Amino acid sequence: MLSELDPGISLWVGLGVAVLFIAFFVRSRLNFLRIPKLPAVRSGAVPDCMVVIPARNEEATIARAVRSFPRDTVIVVDDHSEDGTAEAARKAGAGVLAAPDLPARASGKSNACAAGARVLRSRWVLFADADTWFDEGFLSAAVAAAETSGLSFLSLYLRPEFASFSENVLVPCAVALYFAGVAPRGDVTESFNGQCILVRRDAYEFIGGHSAVIRSAVDDVKLAQLAKRHRLTLAIARTSLGHVRFHPGGLWSGFERNALRFLMIGSWNGFTIFFAASIAALWLPALIWLAVDRQWAAVVAFALLPSALLGPWYRNPLRALLAPLGICGMFPVIANGLIAALTGRRLEWKGRAL
Repeated sequence: MLSELDPGISLWVGLGVAVLFIAFFVRSRLNFLRIPKLPAVRSGAVPDCMVVIPARNEEATIARAVRSFPRDTVIVVDDHSEDGTAEAARKAGAGVLAAPDLPARASGKSNACAAGARVLRSRWVLFADADTWFDEGFLSAAVAAAETSGLSFLSLYLRPEFASFSENVLVPCAVALYFAGVAPRGDVTESFNGQCILVRRDAYEFIGGHSAVIRSAVDDVKLAQLAKRHRLTLAIARTSLGHVRFHPGGLWSGFERNALRFLMIGSWNGFTIFFAASIAALWLPALIWLAVDRQWAAVVAFALLPSALLGPWYRNPLRALLAPLGICGMFPVIANGLIAALTGRRLEWKGRAL
């Protein structure tokens, strides 16, 4: 059927897809680069900062997270884990606190964060996920940046790391799609990332901390909105001193959860991400159409487009060759999140409904 159409149509369709593809992913990269980098500082005395790591069934990752911080600075709040998370955290040198019973419709992570912060008296508190880890000097750099800028809340974007084949394929594309929809120069609260948040304890307690957002599935964004409403200073930054491995135990369910989160943060952001994923998913049909019409020059250029545009996210020329698989794989994940948001279907994460 495609062969019966005017060959020129495939060129125009391919050009249209390419223009939109380029527009979204150039926007994505620029949005990311507009996030200021966390300045490095010389390692000195450990700052007056304690670390809270909420953890549920994180036996495989919790020790690395704990050991990446200075000794005696970490409290792990065990969120009713069904594995050896608590014991692994103790062996790594953390203090371990059992999370209180979960209130109805509450977020387990917020419940754990609130419990951890409640026992601390340090000037600063860093909340970090169990699948993160940090280089020496990170804590000093984060606190110094917040002190210098007079911040009460600082959200940090960490460097994604890839291990499995599926992570190498999907994670860079997922991050690129996220920044296609989220513009840090707009409302900074919508860009707040709960993987790693530094707070000044008195300001955090003033707005009610995680207890005030305990029933929200987007607790990080709601916390930032609450801080903004109380005229507290907040910012975001990116750093290569911190690392994160996305959902090593369940990539598909993790991406489903984040797809739903993006749509809950703001309908415009969520639909922009979905539209960007839809345009990216049109790359393969357009490429096939060009090949059927034997537009070979256009086929070659179009085939290289995903790897060229997404190369910086994949951070390796050979890994960038996986970009076409990434854009095809992310569309059903994001579409599923959209359907769940529109229909009210509940997704599960670590055995709990979101």
